[in-house]
Amino acid sequence: MSVLLIFGLLGAGLVAGWLLRNRSQGAAVDPGVSHVHGLGVNPRDGMLFAATHYGLFSIPPDGRATRVADRYQDTMGFTVVGDDHFLGSGHPDLQDAQLRREGKPPHLGLVESKDAGDTWKPLSLLGEADFHSISVAGGRTYAYESTGDRLMVSTDRGSTWDSRAAGIGMRSIAASPSVADRVVAVTVGGLRLSDDGGRTFESLPGAPRAVLASWAANGTLWTIDADGRLFRSDGAGSPWSERGVAPGKPQALLAAGEEVFVAVEDSERRTSIHASPDGGSSWRQRYVDSPAG
Repeated sequence: MSVLLIFGLLGAGLVAGWLLRNRSQGAAVDPGVSHVHGLGVNPRDGMLFAATHYGLFSIPPDGRATRVADRYQDTMGFTVVGDDHFLGSGHPDLQDAQLRREGKPPHLGLVESKDAGDTWKPLSLLGEADFHSISVAGGRTYAYESTGDRLMVSTDRGSTWDSRAAGIGMRSIAASPSVADRVVAVTVGGLRLSDDGGRTFESLPGAPRAVLASWAANGTLWTIDADGRLFRSDGAGSPWSERGVAPGKPQALLAAGEEVFVAVEDSERRTSIHASPDGGSSWRQRYVDSPAG
């Protein structure tokens, strides 16, 4: 059994244990928006969503986060693909029996919601795959499968999968919205690029030392480093420009044209979410934990 698989199972067990204890005790303490794995904007109404270690939350402009459907699903991988249409992965809330497979690890595989996270149904690999990053573009669904440190690709909307590059220390992936078969991977060794649908990856000389990446629909590629410095490129391989500094240690990044969203953690380990309407030059707070949170 690989080290990655061992740690994946341990993490899933810790989440399941927390859920079991708190469900049985009436969830006396709600961790709220903590440890954000992904951000997405619902095109139907512009609502911002945060996928976290302890559930999915809607974040309206007034910053009053609302837990979706009273569910504590650990949504590790998350992306919005259409009106009210979300894809996710990670580990299930223990109340969702249909998202667990007896005798298998508590891995969601790929799950889908068509009602903005109110309900989820399994699409594939239930109990088998734990996708920590999902990106959809050009009729392809790219997903980083954490237990095997491998990129998997589906061309039929997540029903069947092809395993591609593996063992390069991936952290997250982002698919180009405009160039077929182009995908970048954030790895422990730096940003890497594939132009063959994720079969092989090459290093990008001169690229920032990214911890997260997000490809906007207009073709711009954004990255952020461990210090919160935000960078932009007009396309993988083109010159990079530093655009600003996020107000904390980054947890999640989402680029939507010139608007950029980040979830960060401050020195007191409080999570906050910020939006920049000008590509990182200025930030406005969308959400912050209460001091007691």
